Amino acid sequence: MDINKALFKFIKIGFTIMIILFVLFATVYLSRTGYDYGYRLFTETAVDEAPGTDILVQIKQETSNWQVGKLLEQKGLVRDGKLFYLQLKTSAYSKSIKPGVYTLNTSMTPKEMMIVMSGQETQTEATEEETTS
Repeated sequence: MDINKALFKFIKIGFTIMIILFVLFATVYLSRTGYDYGYRLFTETAVDEAPGTDILVQIKQETSNWQVGKLLEQKGLVRDGKLFYLQLKTSAYSKSIKPGVYTLNTSMTPKEMMIVMSGQETQTEATEEETTS
């Protein structure tokens, strides 16, 4: 009888240790993933170095922000379509994406692509126009 109790207690302790290790592993994994996404949300770089490759992208009237992210990922303009969607939702361009055909470049950052697709100029373009006038 004492052997059965000792064996049961040993199995119970082993199972408890396994659960604690699983919770610890899951916490570390989710924390690292969350930190990585949070960091990349604000610091994502371009896919390629300049000059990059020009790619035509057509945004239709019924295209959602989620679909825009997936489309840009399929075309190779962003690394992660879900991340682009989050970047778009947290930016000032969330409701500004206009339907149309755009020439985007793989050397553009996600923010630069949002600016182009919203029809707004960047600071450097406005400054260049003022200096040439």
